[in-house]
Amino acid sequence: MSDVAMSPEVLIALGLTSDHMVRTASGALMDERAAEALCKLQSRADQAGFKLSIASAFRSYDRQLTIFNAKWCGDRPVLDDNNTILIREDHTDEAWLHRILRFSALPGTSRHHWGTDVDVFDPSLVPEGYSLQLTPSEYREGGIFESLTQWLDGLIANDDCEGFYRPYDRDRGGVSEEPWHLSFSPVASKSRSALTSESLRTFWSNHADLRPKGYELVLHTLDDLMNRYVV
Repeated sequence: MSDVAMSPEVLIALGLTSDHMVRTASGALMDERAAEALCKLQSRADQAGFKLSIASAFRSYDRQLTIFNAKWCGDRPVLDDNNTILIREDHTDEAWLHRILRFSALPGTSRHHWGTDVDVFDPSLVPEGYSLQLTPSEYREGGIFESLTQWLDGLIANDDCEGFYRPYDRDRGGVSEEPWHLSFSPVASKSRSALTSESLRTFWSNHADLRPKGYELVLHTLDDLMNRYVV
């Protein structure tokens, strides 16, 4: 993406580069400061009896585009809040767009683009034969990760979570609650500031081949989408 006339901060914010990242012991790509902080948090988790592991870390623009486009076309499952698979033909384009954005970010707006955000779980708490879903029920009372949630809750409440917090700590009417999603605030806040509707418009103007499916609808409603779904 070297031909895009954008600052390094915007390239990071849109998920167009990973040059600033390091690889963790588990192989995940992360911002260096975020990776160091996570390592400290994992050591503390070990002491508390948990194995804090990464389910997902950095995700490039291209990867997010692939996910989004597959969901737009109905080639990848789109779920409602009860984990029921929805049928593409039952929805208008606008309704379908909002269904997708409930659980999957618009390309260029995912916090996973920045290398500061991780989805975490504890494999030692996963029953044999169980497939990790990353759904709120797994992390709530009675879920397999309830104890991990409670431990993290305590750290975050006391501002003692090595700089991490939950950007999706509750349902604000946009993105669903994501108790598994941790963000390293000291660096993530900078990328969030660099992420704007104008930066996305500029990128899509220069790269028509990398526009998401439903582009005209997305472009027409972009400011509203940013306000509702980008935290």
